[in-house]
Amino acid sequence: MKFSWHESERERVLAERGRAFLRVAADLFDGRPLPTVPTVRGEEERYLSIGPMDGKFYAAVWTWRDGTVRIVTARRARDAEEKRYRDLYG
Repeated sequence: MKFSWHESERERVLAERGRAFLRVAADLFDGRPLPTVPTVRGEEERYLSIGPMDGKFYAAVWTWRDGTVRIVTARRARDAEEKRYRDLYG
């Protein structure tokens, strides 16, 4: 699977949240099931996926663009998002 992102957003998220997009891509999109829901943002179809990383839960907003998963942003999952994951996968 190929990944892409906007470099300035990657740098901002890394500085503010300490999360590298490449790490998010590798850890969350490794083939395991992830709760994923569509999220409306203008005309672009985006998705929110939630999964564990390093003992904590993270959320990634992403879209398909030119055959790649384009990471829009990443952050710690909200409590309700973590609960949804645990309800589905334990």
